Amino acid sequence: MPSPRVFIIRHGETTWSISGRHTSTTNIPLTPAGEKRVLATGRALVGNDRLIVPSKLSHIYVSPRLRAQRTLELLNIAYRSNTPGLPPAKEGGIPCEAKVEITEDIREWDYGEYEGITSPEINEIRKEKGIDGGKKWDIWRDGCPGGESPADITARLDRLISEIRERYHRPVMEGDGKDDEENLKGDILIVAHGHILRAFAQRWAGRVLHDGPSFLLEAGGVGTLSYEHHNIDEPAILLGGAFTVGHD
Repeated sequence: MPSPRVFIIRHGETTWSISGRHTSTTNIPLTPAGEKRVLATGRALVGNDRLIVPSKLSHIYVSPRLRAQRTLELLNIAYRSNTPGLPPAKEGGIPCEAKVEITEDIREWDYGEYEGITSPEINEIRKEKGIDGGKKWDIWRDGCPGGESPADITARLDRLISEIRERYHRPVMEGDGKDDEENLKGDILIVAHGHILRAFAQRWAGRVLHDGPSFLLEAGGVGTLSYEHHNIDEPAILLGGAFTVGHD
């Protein structure tokens, strides 16, 4: 049987993501182009014969920020949820029984004093204040004054990763084998933000944030995480995932 996966989806484009302004607590709507791209992503990647199969999802985590929730709403998933404050799923989507959970654990990195400004502006501020001798800012090393540090991010992401592995993945991977592949669930969907999802992937693979991830996740982009050798102790980043197809 295939190893369960975690699909990470960054929210669609906003005016601040276009301009490079760091966006954490500020609620910025998706641009019209951002919405169109998310719709296209849903049509291309979500379906019974696609990369993300809604019937295989055990749980959906979404950030409290409206741009992430709107992204989930626009995907081709007819989720059924009574989660307070969550908008209804887009009509015509693929049925999905997974519960949707809004969680602070996957909200964007709190940028603190750097909220709403760009990296060049941050570097100029640090230079003027003589912080670290004017060394170029690196969020993976420096964190954000008045916001979160790499240690803060590590703590909350490790908590979420442990929950996913113990509650949803270990029972699938170490079960008694009675569930056939047709009825097997275990995949997880996370809809959130750029920095926190890159950090999530880094911690999923057991890497410290101080090293900084050498991969990107574009607005509206999709990433996949799983395991090597169907072993929960060998988490891995799945560089390329295949669509689901039936067996003759």
